[in-house]
Amino acid sequence: MKKIILWTVALALLLAGCRNEKGKFEVGQKTFLLNDAPFVVKAAEIHYPRIPREYWEHRIRICKALGMNTICLYIFWNIHEQEEGKFDFSGNNDVAAFCRLAQKHGMYVIVRPGPYVCAEWEMGGLPWWLLKKKDIRLRDNDPYFLERTRLFMNEVGKQLKDLQITKGGNIIMFQVENEYGAYGTNKEYIANIRDIVKEAGLAEVPLFQCDWNSNFENNALDDLVWTINFGAGANIDDQFKRLKELRPETPLMCSEFWSGWFDHWGAPHETRSAESLVAGLKEMLDQNISFSLYMTHGGTSFGHWGGANFPNFSPTTTSYDYDAPINEYGRVTPKFFEVRRLLEQYLPQGEQLPPIPDSIPAIAVPEFELNETARLFDNLPDPVASEDIRPMEFFDQGWGSILYRTKLKASGLKQTLAITEAHDWTQVFLNGEKIATLSRLKGESSVVLPALKDGDVLDILVEAMGRMNFGKGIYDWKGITEKVELISENGVTELKGWEVFSFPVDYAFSKNKDYRKEANPEGHPAYYRGTFKLDETGDTFLDMSRWSKGMVWVNGKAIGRYWHIGPQQALYVPGCWLKKGGNEVIV
Repeated sequence: MKKIILWTVALALLLAGCRNEKGKFEVGQKTFLLNDAPFVVKAAEIHYPRIPREYWEHRIRICKALGMNTICLYIFWNIHEQEEGKFDFSGNNDVAAFCRLAQKHGMYVIVRPGPYVCAEWEMGGLPWWLLKKKDIRLRDNDPYFLERTRLFMNEVGKQLKDLQITKGGNIIMFQVENEYGAYGTNKEYIANIRDIVKEAGLAEVPLFQCDWNSNFENNALDDLVWTINFGAGANIDDQFKRLKELRPETPLMCSEFWSGWFDHWGAPHETRSAESLVAGLKEMLDQNISFSLYMTHGGTSFGHWGGANFPNFSPTTTSYDYDAPINEYGRVTPKFFEVRRLLEQYLPQGEQLPPIPDSIPAIAVPEFELNETARLFDNLPDPVASEDIRPMEFFDQGWGSILYRTKLKASGLKQTLAITEAHDWTQVFLNGEKIATLSRLKGESSVVLPALKDGDVLDILVEAMGRMNFGKGIYDWKGITEKVELISENGVTELKGWEVFSFPVDYAFSKNKDYRKEANPEGHPAYYRGTFKLDETGDTFLDMSRWSKGMVWVNGKAIGRYWHIGPQQALYVPGCWLKKGGNEVIV
């Protein structure tokens, strides 16, 4: 009996030691306080949807080895509620599991749940289906927008409220909205979002709002912490000057210290120097200014999730490498070692940085063929009749391509086909033959037609790229958003009577086609399929430099967009998505 009691006591002590103790994180005078002790936040910004779940722990460990004590992350509303009312926090969307992994490695977490996040992500994280309500006022006191935000934030609360530090978790702050000063001035709206975050149970830790130093006052609420966003090379004293005048006792924090920059299709690759980055970090650390390094590891905007910039439509590449200290595929860079050497100097006495985890093994895949073809025009889905042109959201479609078809009347006149607001990349076909390609990037919107005969079939195939994620550009309907006209010396005729075919960006839709082992005529859109075999798995890249434009799936995983205009020419394929033996590729 005595032995049983001793074992019971020992087990109770063991279990008690496994429990995470409750703590507190507070705003003190000129400093944050972690369990009553001064604390400088050194946060690594990484985004769980941009990293395969199998690699989450690896990336967190590298951030720890860099010298960071916190992970900062966005929550992308649109990846968790892809269909209205259907929430998904499983698999790669399991943000709670991501936070627990950070806690496992002694890292705190700052959560930025939106509802808008920017982040070069499709529509800034807002769900596309909000645009089905034509008169919606996004990021405003629109009753429908606020109600949907409330429902989403409550779901976030279910996932994360028990992970706050006050309950034994590791979440130390939540952000309210995101850089609203770049969008407008509306304190009532910011207050509404603050209240929604509180109602979701996410206010047992400090709430903060971030903005640029030029506009943070416009929407600043008295009961929130104010933080400033800026990049390497900025004058640190100038960035915080006005904030210190208004709140001389507040802790200072750069909530986004930009380590690099993102790439746009058709533009040069962006880089930023390690020297300016390290100099800015050192200056902040010397003044006990907290920071989040955006990005520490950018990762990949897999599938269709890359956004676009505003005001000129500039879609973002699949790679979100960001010239960050940890590159797109999780390897440390020279910039990493420069930052690590700096942060090592600011460790508490007696502490050492953990060793840098080994890189994920990489492999080379021998060249292989995509020897099966499914021509798009031979694999049309059922059409929907529409008298007028409508954007794809009207047809309950969020992403992919949409085909508008109508029949033309005979004419010997010179006619120009004018398409008003085709979003974003358009191919025009007459009787199945391509006659033009029009790009929103170049502002192209018209083509001169040859002589027409009765019954000629006009097809307009429009590919939607990422919705704008910044400014007022988030009202970015896709497909043809206004009208199609024929212009001649006799006047202007708006075309009516359309058949509309939807092609979603969906693996099941792409797989369920009539694939044949035959060549596809040049200029004809198609799906291509092939396989390659592996004896071992590892990270690799698909070289798409000889292809024009499209999307790639590997073993059912959406790898991302490619486009010959660059700068990106290869797509990262995580080894955890490959398998020994046969692997399927669909383009």
